[in-house]
Amino acid sequence: MDGREVLMRHRIVHTTTHTYDGSVLASFNEARMTPLTTPEQTALDTRVEVSPVASLSRYWDYWGTHVTAFDIHARHHEMVTTASSLVEVDRPARPEHEVASWEWLRSEEVLDLHVEHLTQTARTVPPPEGFTERVHDLAAGADPREAAHRVCSWVREEVKYVPGATGVHATAAESWEQRSGVCQDLAHLALAGLRELGIPARYVSGYLHPKREPQLNVEVAGESHAWIDFFDGEWTGWDPTNDIPIGNRHVVVARARDYSDVSPLRGVYSGPTSTVRAQVAVTRVA
Repeated sequence: MDGREVLMRHRIVHTTTHTYDGSVLASFNEARMTPLTTPEQTALDTRVEVSPVASLSRYWDYWGTHVTAFDIHARHHEMVTTASSLVEVDRPARPEHEVASWEWLRSEEVLDLHVEHLTQTARTVPPPEGFTERVHDLAAGADPREAAHRVCSWVREEVKYVPGATGVHATAAESWEQRSGVCQDLAHLALAGLRELGIPARYVSGYLHPKREPQLNVEVAGESHAWIDFFDGEWTGWDPTNDIPIGNRHVVVARARDYSDVSPLRGVYSGPTSTVRAQVAVTRVA
């Protein structure tokens, strides 16, 4: 685990502002910005607020993500979506579990249970030019856990973290070609490599407190973040961008196949073009 793995409680405010080049007549939206409650984190308070005022409905999607849906039918020039949450995270060091064998990971039992996390998507198709061959070389002589760590470390070594280097629609092949990207790109590349090896792996979206030793009651500019879980007998969270296991600075919002399944805010509208500005503020309060 990274840093001091003591229980942490975070207040997170994620604000997304759409500014339109004229009047919008109507918009239809879905927000996936509400942290989950899991055995290792508890969402103590969550809310999504929208301006202009909209009627909200909530549901759980296929992947177990909490979705807030809303429509706006009044003429507007700007839409502001604010997701606020208070989340307690406590990931104690887990006892070592027996690592699954390659043979078992390739069994019908695992294939039936995890086929969706073994199948490449349009975003995670392995890049050409030796990527697949290198992944198999890295896994030679390693058990699935060690192979996963090697692949994640290699991806981090090969791809520079450069904010703005890619857009939200980038694929693993595109970020690999330019050897730069952001957290979602490194996650997609790690998924591509692990799935190629037959290790079930899923995309995780959430938030990360950027300070390794967060001070109490100090608001900082945080960020939406992405990492992966891989299955080696149990699901294990790993952050390819920082090449560390997830810890109490990580807050989980959603888990699925890739970014397309869990994008924080998406929708359609009738009107002119827009610009989008997103801001995340994180405060450790306990």
